[in-house]
Amino acid sequence: MWPITKYARKLALEHSQLQSVVLQRTAELQNLSLRLLKVQDEERRKLSRDLHDTTGQTLAALKMSVALLQANCKEDVAKTALASEVEQLADRAIEEIRTMSYLLHPPLLDEVGFACAAEWYVEGFAKRSGVTVSMDFATGRERSPMRVEIALFRVLQESLTNVHRHSGAEWVTVCFRYQREKIILEIRDNGCGIPAERLMRLRGASAETGVGLAGMRERMNELNGELQLESDGSGTTLRAIVPRIATNQSDQFGYGSELIGPAESLGSQSCESQ
Repeated sequence: MWPITKYARKLALEHSQLQSVVLQRTAELQNLSLRLLKVQDEERRKLSRDLHDTTGQTLAALKMSVALLQANCKEDVAKTALASEVEQLADRAIEEIRTMSYLLHPPLLDEVGFACAAEWYVEGFAKRSGVTVSMDFATGRERSPMRVEIALFRVLQESLTNVHRHSGAEWVTVCFRYQREKIILEIRDNGCGIPAERLMRLRGASAETGVGLAGMRERMNELNGELQLESDGSGTTLRAIVPRIATNQSDQFGYGSELIGPAESLGSQSCESQ
């Protein structure tokens, strides 16, 4: 009996040690994942600025050169027509560069905050995709820390991208609300929905969740928030919930330490009541 008891204690100790190692490695992996998301955001911001300030200025200089060429070739119809085509291509490239730059990191997100940047993005998404989008955004609020606003904006981007790629939806509703203890961003569509079996896997920690959903979940985890996913034959609803306490804490992982101020409560009204 004694050898068995001793062996059981040894197994229990080894199991406890193994659990400790697993927890430590899991924490390290989550920390690494959050840092990768932060680096990704910084690279998007840098690339956005470089596209606007460098490539955009190069194309603007090209347009000025074309204008000068047109002025010197007024009597040559063929050359004037060719210069006009080049000018049109330059205009198109400038517009595409501007759109790409803003999609990577819209200046509105830094300048006036999530709500305005989200409204701009949603309007652009509706035009590009042909999907009808209705918005219900809380306005007149004081801003949240940058890490919260970036997390919410990336969730919105990824969610609408998934709607366009996979759902076949004709319309989407985007709702953003403050409650007494939490902030809610909800994206609901009337698409084909997600099969029940796959939905169960997506709600778990399976590798099948993909990079997009996993990234959204990591962003919410960093804020002690929650990502909810509901779906049936009538459509899919994704809900990002951030506790208000997260909006009163200093930013981590280099997003900046400034606090722009806590938002006041709108009472108990929620997106679900829409």
